[in-house]
Amino acid sequence: MHSIERHADPGTYRKVVGRFATGVAIVTTRLDDVDHAMTINSFTSVSLDPLLVLFCAEKVARFHDAVMAAGVWGVSILPASMEDASRFFAHRGRPLNGQLVRWPHHRGGSGVALFDGAIATVECATTAVHDGGDHSIVVGGVTALGMPSDGPPLLYHEGRYKSL
Repeated sequence: MHSIERHADPGTYRKVVGRFATGVAIVTTRLDDVDHAMTINSFTSVSLDPLLVLFCAEKVARFHDAVMAAGVWGVSILPASMEDASRFFAHRGRPLNGQLVRWPHHRGGSGVALFDGAIATVECATTAVHDGGDHSIVVGGVTALGMPSDGPPLLYHEGRYKSL
């Protein structure tokens, strides 16, 4: 029989939720002609009517304030071949200028950057923001969809990148 902790600590919590395999994406926004981007694995479909998705942004991340002010954002769902991009955009404090130049991308209708190598892209306009502890839960109405490339998805499981 497996044990159940009644008073879970943050370390155990991370291990437990890390057993849920997730896809990996990069969320982007554009504010005052500056691109902002951040790796996420907290992306999910919410509703088909209307079309809604969500992601979670850590409140202390500079991306948080940028996406709140911009009100529009894009999600590029990554293939296994873009692990390098995922690692890059997961690092805090990198310079904003020129951060996208290593990866081919295009502008969606809202002006946000979308990665050409992504296996799927979603553009959104923020419809709601909910408190989620140290994160904000950002809900967006879908304004555009794309499938610019194909390939196996990049996955994250138990603290490591994996692929199918």
